[in-house]
Parts: sequence; C-alpha cells; structure tokens
Amino acid sequence: MATSGTTDFNLSIDDLVEEAFERCGMQMTAGYQLNSARRSLNLLFLDWANRGLNLWTIEQATKALVQGDSVVDLPTDTVNVLTAVIRQTTNGQQQDISIERIGREEYLNVPNKLTQARPSQIYIERTSAPKAYLYPAADKAYTLVYYRIRRMDDAGTYTNTSDVNFRFLPCLASGLAYMLSLKYSPDRTAALQQMYEQDFTRAAQEDRDTASTRILPDVGS
Repeated sequence: MATSGTTDFNLSIDDLVEEAFERCGMQMTAGYQLNSARRSLNLLFLDWANRGLNLWTIEQATKALVQGDSVVDLPTDTVNVLTAVIRQTTNGQQQDISIERIGREEYLNVPNKLTQARPSQIYIERTSAPKAYLYPAADKAYTLVYYRIRRMDDAGTYTNTSDVNFRFLPCLASGLAYMLSLKYSPDRTAALQQMYEQDFTRAAQEDRDTASTRILPDVGS
C-alpha cells in the first residue's frame, strides 16, 4: 500500500480551535468563541515562554559595537539571552571570545562603567525594552554575537498556522482545550489539565540539545 509521501501536516488556527472545542465536548458556534479561543491561545504561548527553553525560538543575533558602547538595545521580542561572545577580526582572522554573564547587583557594583577595553562581562536587563550592559565599554569596533530566546509569534488571523514546532502540536491542542475548559467546560478541566501536562512533559523532554556531554575529573593538586 502506498503512503502519502508528505510530512507537512499542520493545523491552522481555526482548525486548532475546532479541535480544542471538540475536546471540551462542544462545537464552536459563535464568533465570540473564536475570539475567546484566540485570546487563550496567545496566553498559552506566553505561558510556554515561562516554562523553559523552546529550541525553535532560539536564534543567533548580532550587534555591531563602536568605541564607547556600553549599553545595547535588544530586540523587543527578546525573552532572554543564553550565551554571548565578542567577535573581533584581526588581519582577516576572526576570533570569538566568550564573555561572562553577570547579575544586576554585580553590574551595579562596577565602580567605573565607562572604562574602555574589550568587553568581558554582560548584564541582561529583562524589561519590556530589554537591554544588554557591557563591561568594560568597547574600546574599538567589535561585534556582539549572542543566542537569544525570542517570543513566539501571536496567533494572528485564523488562517495562520501557529509558530510551534510540529512535535508540540499535540501539546498545543491539549493546552488550548484545557484553557477553554476553564471558561466553557469546567467539568472537564481536571482531565484536560492532566492530559496537557503529560503532553507538554513528553514534548519538552524531546525538545532538547542532544549533543554529547563529557565530564572530566580535576586531578590537579
């Protein structure tokens, strides 16, 4: 027997909403319910940003630095910065030098934040307008290269597909069903919550970096 030969199954927002309502034991019959479901879906995306790393939302970004730069504006959809390096090019040779992530108090206690040299520390201010504070301030042109976690795209129009890796589609459907049950089917909330948490745990365990890790003992005196 022949197979489809395709591997691009996805759910549009309206199909996802319909699936979630069916799990609640009801059919969507009003435009208000569709708006309510889209609002719940956007809230669900924000909840996922609080639950940990989602690999498909991690991307590399760069920022050109000039002499004197000590504060860098990050994209407003930045959730957090994972790692960063300072990239410099000398005689055509590129070199990436890691920098240390420090906290707010450590940065505050730096006595002279305008000291200029190659930046070796970075503090990330996670506000609605996120910023990166570098110490020392750049003494010449460099490139800040960093991996950031970005926000997932909003649901948008109902014909869109969600900004979710295919492995998380079952979890997305069960999560939306759980959130809708809070408003429309409270008698199913406990069961749908349990299913959602199980689906999320299963997907999150697979959504990880599978590179090998080596641990070497310190045998120095």
